[in-house]
Amino acid sequence: MTSDRRELLQHFLDSAGWGRARQDVLRADASTRSYRRLHRGADQVLLMDAPPAVESAPCPPGATPEQRAALGYNALARLAGPNLHAFIEISSLLRAAGLHAPEVYAADPKAGFALIEDFGDNLYAKHIPSNNEEQLLYSAAIDVLVHLHNTPVQQPVPASYTILDFDETALKVEANLLMEWYWPFKRAAAAPDDAGVAYAAAWREVLQELQAPQVLVLRDYHAENLLWLKNRKGLGRVGIIDFQDGLIGHRAYDLVSLLEDARRDVSPDLATQMQATYKAEMKGRQKDFDTDQFDVEYAILAAQRNAKILGIFARLVVRDGKAKYRSLLPRVERHFAEDIGRPALKPVLAWAKEHFPEASTR
Repeated sequence: MTSDRRELLQHFLDSAGWGRARQDVLRADASTRSYRRLHRGADQVLLMDAPPAVESAPCPPGATPEQRAALGYNALARLAGPNLHAFIEISSLLRAAGLHAPEVYAADPKAGFALIEDFGDNLYAKHIPSNNEEQLLYSAAIDVLVHLHNTPVQQPVPASYTILDFDETALKVEANLLMEWYWPFKRAAAAPDDAGVAYAAAWREVLQELQAPQVLVLRDYHAENLLWLKNRKGLGRVGIIDFQDGLIGHRAYDLVSLLEDARRDVSPDLATQMQATYKAEMKGRQKDFDTDQFDVEYAILAAQRNAKILGIFARLVVRDGKAKYRSLLPRVERHFAEDIGRPALKPVLAWAKEHFPEASTR
């Protein structure tokens, strides 16, 4: 942190009444954000540090694909980046819906600082290995999704941030991370043009089977971003973090994120049970809920998401020097190989067998 930014931070903390708080630096994640736990007597909060201008610009409402391409990856994929308005607005929306997102106590979006509610450290990923409650925690996470997917999305008014659609442009550019980063990671050379053209064509065909976006999608809904708040009741037991990139998207996406977790194994039996629970609950609330169409979309979005993650993890290893992500790749490779074996992914499977056969077998 530069001296100028340290001065900005101290001014922010002083203004919020936390200038003399004891600070503990927390473990960094894969993003450009960082966190500190602040202690002031018996009180504690989290400081979110999201430096502006360290990532490419977010997507302005109404921007064309060409305009988004000129702005960079964040605009193409509709990532909020360090835009704290996104976190603040989506947190408010989730809380208004009766879900447990962090309260924002103070924020300076221009400087990139916020003080937010501290849910503690009891992540699903931490709690599950030492407690015999995996089914309980995953069932609670399904309850949250069912509730969210039956709550109309209300754009914030007045809007400092507009929640956009998870559109085809975003889906395609994410899937293409496999070609940009994972292919050269595995082959030690860039993908040939013909393989890239065929890959894009396969995804264009597959993505046509998706219905229009319908619900708020949090995009990273998994065991590292959910906390078990066992002293609370009902939906409040699930603390939700890392949702600032949320978009209006497809109902299957966050279920895929939860059950095809890149960081921990979810047993096939539990995944099947949780999918069945979700579909039964949705069918009970929405008589026109089409389970067959949902299964198609689940298959497509599973393959799309894991293609993206293969690219991101390869990029973290190669470009960012974060070697720990290498050990996570085999799990994601297994997910992707299984995903493209489903009937809805025939074009992508055919592409893999011709151009990248190691991606289709695990």
